Amino acid sequence: MNVRELLDQLVAFPTVSRESNLPLIHFVQDYLNQYGIGSTLVPNDEATKSNLYATIGPHVPGGVVLSGHTDVVPIDGQPWSSDPFTVTEKDGLLYGRGTCDMKAFIATALALLPEMQTLQKPLHLALSYDEEVGCVGAPRMIKQLVTHIPTPSAVIVGEPTEMQVVSAHKGIVANRTTITGHEAHSSQTQSGVSAVMTAARLVTYLDDMSQALRATTPSDNGFDPAWTTVHVGTIEGGTAINIISRHCEFVWDLRNIPQDDPEELLDRFEHYCREEMLPRMREIAPETHIETVQLARAPAFRHEPNSAAVKLVQALTHDPTFAMVPFAAEAGQFQEAGFSTVMCGPGSIDQAHKPDEFISLEQLDRGEVFMRQLIRHLSTDA
Repeated sequence: MNVRELLDQLVAFPTVSRESNLPLIHFVQDYLNQYGIGSTLVPNDEATKSNLYATIGPHVPGGVVLSGHTDVVPIDGQPWSSDPFTVTEKDGLLYGRGTCDMKAFIATALALLPEMQTLQKPLHLALSYDEEVGCVGAPRMIKQLVTHIPTPSAVIVGEPTEMQVVSAHKGIVANRTTITGHEAHSSQTQSGVSAVMTAARLVTYLDDMSQALRATTPSDNGFDPAWTTVHVGTIEGGTAINIISRHCEFVWDLRNIPQDDPEELLDRFEHYCREEMLPRMREIAPETHIETVQLARAPAFRHEPNSAAVKLVQALTHDPTFAMVPFAAEAGQFQEAGFSTVMCGPGSIDQAHKPDEFISLEQLDRGEVFMRQLIRHLSTDA
């Protein structure tokens, strides 16, 4: 199958993060078997999802890992003009959920398997689950890669970068903060502790923290926005207008530049809750409480000036430049495990997560050209 045919096949699997990715993983496993390539599955605890890794070529050091996530974001409530899980071509664009983020990269690697027969150094395929919900799946696979494959010279994470070299990304910590207040009639505010109004104070504190980071972070550090951001995505609480609320919770994320320590920022928030808010709440009702639970975490991807992976992809793309991106990905996890890592893949992040997500045929072609250059590079004796 060519790249387009494989992309059609991969998009047809509705691998939204809340669903299993096993049908797609088994399809890839069967496809690899057709070429005599064995693969290893690394499932989650419930065995409902799985990573997959495989080695193509000789079992020697110096190869390259091609990393891609198999899950996609939901389509719920989005006004798609075509079936999200059927690739639809129009005016040089291929529409479908995951076409851009990031099944085109995976399809390209699989389509060129017949051209990998002369590899002198291996290509390692590494496919993960649950990247879109906090890069949850990759770490257990990366742990195995460290000990089970010959040390590679580079990891290429194929996130959509328009085939530009990306040498750094922000980290992410996702949290849920739950406030337990004390109910009373809304006319007796001195007798109750409003969970909703307490949550409002905490959200304001987080926004103030973000604004302070914005004011003190140099604007020329390569990121846009340059500072560590804090964002509250959802908030829910209360029962009725005339009841002082007992319960409220909000979900928020912190996206840190590599120079900022997310633990220090989280500790600052916890200190405010513990030392400023709780004493006032418990003067009225001792059982009141604030609890923050971490939902997901991925480390920042740090720019390394002498990165072997960056230099390799710059040479293959004939582009000496590099960029830094504000979204989180699995590159920081590979780097944290000791791998030289770079991000580069077809498609634009501007199209990701939107209704009518697409990748252009031009980007698909550029990705295929790049993959062929990588295969030639790994097929020489040098």
